[in-house]
Amino acid sequence: MPEARSKTPSPETELVWPSGRRIAVVFNLAFEMWSPGVTSGVGPMGNVLQEGIFDPNADSYGRYNATHGIPRLVSMLERHGIPASLMTNGLVAEAFPDVLRGYANAGHDVVAHGMAQNLIFPTLSDEDAERSIVETTERIEAAIGRRPKGWISPRVTSGVDVHRSLAENGYHWHGDAIDADLPYPQAFGAHTILAIPMSVEFNDLPHAMRFGRTPGQFVDIFREALAGIQQQPAETLILDIFAHGHCYGRPAAAWAIGEIARICKENEALWVTTRSEIAAHCSELVKHAA
Repeated sequence: MPEARSKTPSPETELVWPSGRRIAVVFNLAFEMWSPGVTSGVGPMGNVLQEGIFDPNADSYGRYNATHGIPRLVSMLERHGIPASLMTNGLVAEAFPDVLRGYANAGHDVVAHGMAQNLIFPTLSDEDAERSIVETTERIEAAIGRRPKGWISPRVTSGVDVHRSLAENGYHWHGDAIDADLPYPQAFGAHTILAIPMSVEFNDLPHAMRFGRTPGQFVDIFREALAGIQQQPAETLILDIFAHGHCYGRPAAAWAIGEIARICKENEALWVTTRSEIAAHCSELVKHAA
């Protein structure tokens, strides 16, 4: 496995966000579809059917994402003047190009998210992995008229081989890292890409599906964490909010994302942003690693 050169900010060049702020918040909306004949890996019934049996319930549950859940979540963020980071499958770009173009033109960050949500990199051959990157990029570019700058893999799961391929395919940044708090560059020969790590605490799928917690608890967990962080010595960091259209895109839960958006918008100490804006702010890191 090839190793990438990387550097992290040194104490004398400590990273801070615009206007001296220390906490960035990114709202990541999972705009997802599955390959034909494949369903969402989670569903409201809980009991999984025997292997090999197609589950119409899980299929219908997943289809809600693109047609109802994401439009509702995007509208909620727009009411608070917040840009969404739309983690977008290639199949979504192919099926809903006009919708995606409208979001991009409205200032939302369209982030490549693999061709289909079930195509997880460790399960793919090298050829299929490269095909997923190339085809996802082409379909998003065809829909919005420009190449996406950033990539987040399904399940936020990829390795250094994928990172190298993303760099070689012209991506500025990826979010397939949970091994640090702040961005760091990875250099692959003549190509450099910025890894912008994800925080994992505020994700609707495990919150609701694995732990059975309520939307109100989702808001409380965020509010308590933010208050606790702000009571500590100042530290530059990124907080990620994850919402999936087929999970917290539904009326009984979507309000929680809107409430967190309100909390963030009213807190002037926060930089509510996107990963592409973070990458632009950290562009000097990439230059120094090249």
